[in-house]
Amino acid sequence: MSRITERLQIKYPLIQAPMAGGITTSDLVVAVSNHGALGMIGAGYMNAVALQKQIKQIKQRTTAAFGVNVFVPGAIEWDSKRLSTSKELLQPYYERYYLRMEDISLPTEKELNDNYKQQLECIIEEKVSICSFTFGVPSPETIKQLHEHDVIVIGTATTVKEAMLIEELGMDMVVLQGAEAGGHRGNFLADPLDSQIGLMALIPQVADRISIPIIAAGGIMDQRGLHAALCLGADAVQMGTAFVLTKESGAHPLHKESIIEASGDDTVLTNVFSGKYARGIRNDFIDEMNQKNPALPTYPIQNVLTQPLRKAAKAENDSGLMSLWSGQGASLGRKQTVKELIQELMENNASNY
Repeated sequence: MSRITERLQIKYPLIQAPMAGGITTSDLVVAVSNHGALGMIGAGYMNAVALQKQIKQIKQRTTAAFGVNVFVPGAIEWDSKRLSTSKELLQPYYERYYLRMEDISLPTEKELNDNYKQQLECIIEEKVSICSFTFGVPSPETIKQLHEHDVIVIGTATTVKEAMLIEELGMDMVVLQGAEAGGHRGNFLADPLDSQIGLMALIPQVADRISIPIIAAGGIMDQRGLHAALCLGADAVQMGTAFVLTKESGAHPLHKESIIEASGDDTVLTNVFSGKYARGIRNDFIDEMNQKNPALPTYPIQNVLTQPLRKAAKAENDSGLMSLWSGQGASLGRKQTVKELIQELMENNASNY
């Protein structure tokens, strides 16, 4: 066993990315953990009640280790001009689905911070052994509190400086998110467009500067990516897009199809869905909004404004308005079960981990 598999109590150096928004179903987390990897709940958009419910569901179906990922809340940047611009541009889409923008309730910083605290209390109460953070780092007090309850604390970094800070704060491990990764960027020290280091360049630079275990994420879809990451100094890999395609994931069928049909240059970085840059399959909504080149509200305001549209698009099977998050390795993916994916990744190598 490696230092990371032993610490996380898993058989393989493989972690399922904690994808928020319904993709990481209980079925997915349970299947991943039961087959020797680490399943992760994506709790970013969940309240504590929903999180506790899912934790209990998973506990009933597995005794294997699993973890929870939470979003670190930041200051909400209120800009009335950007808000007005976004509402004006989104109004035709609302009308398409007979939705009312007046029904939207924008969040407050207090609500976000209260939910974050309640999520952490739930993790401690339910004795979840692993907690990872995205969009920032927890306070030293939070890290201490989690450690006092024997929770392994994992940070997310997109640059060398972010990884070094995560170690300095006393966190136990770091997820290195390369520019190839699908979904939202986890940067927190610099502008996301200035934090676009490729994973294969990032791993050895970070490995030379920190001593805590490194979990590599971004574009890894098969054994080749797994081996390359480990050779460069990673202790484990975290995979998202490959697990999106599994039978157990909660991704919409059109989301899965868009990944299967994608070529290597079909993913783009965009902030039009949430106000925070994320990588996904290019579609009509991205193209239409980019043509207008608007100055949009930042996360979470834009995310709340587009949420009803994305929900309606799924119900109407309209992939042109869905957030089709995917990494740059999309064309390497294929539909299979979690068991088949893990067996394929570990074939002829299981005894090495």
